[in-house]
Amino acid sequence: MDINLVVFIAATFLLAGFVKGVIGLGLPTIAIGILGVAMAPAQAAALLAVPNIVTNGWQIARGPGLAGIIRRLWPMLAGICIGIFAGAGLLEQQKNGGATLWLGLALIAYALIGLKAARLHVPTRFEPWLAPLVGLATGVATAATGVFVLPAVPYMQALGLDKDELVQALGLSFLVSTLALSVGLIGMGTLDWRIGAWSLLALAPALAGMAAGTALRGRISASAFKLCFFAGLLALGAYLVWRSLG
Repeated sequence: MDINLVVFIAATFLLAGFVKGVIGLGLPTIAIGILGVAMAPAQAAALLAVPNIVTNGWQIARGPGLAGIIRRLWPMLAGICIGIFAGAGLLEQQKNGGATLWLGLALIAYALIGLKAARLHVPTRFEPWLAPLVGLATGVATAATGVFVLPAVPYMQALGLDKDELVQALGLSFLVSTLALSVGLIGMGTLDWRIGAWSLLALAPALAGMAAGTALRGRISASAFKLCFFAGLLALGAYLVWRSLG
């Protein structure tokens, strides 16, 4: 890689890490969208492997109660893995950005609903059968786009978790998605030791950005966090649409 590309990648991960620190998500969405200017989506997803694993591990470790989150979310997490493996190769085949366009439009719609204070709620009795379906759909969407957001994020937000629980749940979901997607990328030959080395180097700016964003999140109220959360989703969705049409 030449120096200009290295600086471009570092700046991308710094920005993406900051957004993730503030609202608990956005690292792969922003990074794949921006890096798509210089490389294929599958290559960008491979470059994200180490930063995704480490930043989501950090996000999980800072949460209030991992055991309870795992017990509640494991059916969804299992569905994510199945969906990613079932959709293996879709990211490599993506050429026209169609999957990314629909993902962006769905994010915009969900963010607008949230900003208008329309509260989504999943009754506890629905979770045993709904969680695996949400996970399966999220896995297939991840396999096609490299982004881990829909429909898992709206589902987790509708569970009634508080700010810190939601951020921890997001980290757990994204970590499982990253590990499953990385296995698929290794199988396709897209993620090898050379890309792994560059992915390790991308970790430093991602962590720096996330540290700054996490510090900011600690200073804002629950209502301000909710506003930032949905505004962030709206911006991410608009960016994905712009990138797919550009």
